[in-house]
Amino acid sequence: MRITLEWLGCATFRLTIGELVLFLDAYVDRVATAPRVGISASEIERADYVLVGHSHFDHLSGAEVIAANTGAKIIGSNESCHVMGRCGVPREQLLPSQGGEHHRLSADVTVRVYPSLHACLWATTGEGGIGTAHAGGLGLCEDERRALFLERSGLGTSLRADTAWARMAQEHLRNTQGSNRDGGPLAYVIETPAGSIFYQDTSGCWSGVLRGLRADAAILALSGRANLDGEPFQGSLAQFASQEASWLQPRQVVFGHHDNWFGMPGLPDVADLSPARRKLSSALPGATLLAPGFLEAVALLE
Repeated sequence: MRITLEWLGCATFRLTIGELVLFLDAYVDRVATAPRVGISASEIERADYVLVGHSHFDHLSGAEVIAANTGAKIIGSNESCHVMGRCGVPREQLLPSQGGEHHRLSADVTVRVYPSLHACLWATTGEGGIGTAHAGGLGLCEDERRALFLERSGLGTSLRADTAWARMAQEHLRNTQGSNRDGGPLAYVIETPAGSIFYQDTSGCWSGVLRGLRADAAILALSGRANLDGEPFQGSLAQFASQEASWLQPRQVVFGHHDNWFGMPGLPDVADLSPARRKLSSALPGATLLAPGFLEAVALLE
């Protein structure tokens, strides 16, 4: 059974397992200033399932188009499925999940759903790359977190500016599907005859969940300030991802959510992965890091 993985930007991937086609997230129709992926949601002709990590637009939007064009079923949180229902996706194509579910995808492929966490938006400083360590932000209650988020939210300031990019981004947001709530992020373990594949679409986890899992391949997110057990991770994104890998013990690792997915002016198209590569090789010397470009198919579990 041949298994291939293609990156479609942000945290979106197309995973082909024999004849089974899975989309991991669905956000491929990006703002015009973002680097081009090479495909649009309307051009996707084959999909059996869409596994959505959480309900924000940059992960969920496009799933309604794929579902309409292919008949694919959507697995996601109650919030994600609620949004998709409002978009006209039939109820029989929606599989609301919150962690603990075990879905059959084909005769010999299943997926287990686990509760996860979103990156700490309130603790993001926007400074440094994935190798830059951050500290602090611990022990805050939700009102304090919200105040800190509003204070630090550079994206909000950029969107309010009267610039060509801001006007384009605002129009893009009006035409995407998603929620202002993350909906309760989910992580997935896809079980195949060749081995298991872990997928997450945001940099957060419950350590108690990941410590109990093993995966032969792991797709890990690299974005924002990592969230460990509900608190900002004290360190860098590269350290956080290597910690996750050390728990999962995969032999292959793929990173996602490390490109300029929203076309922010001045940001590089794709982040430098070398800090994460170094941390991964130190924490898990036997693992291979795969770093595909957009729509570049790489083989998994061979």
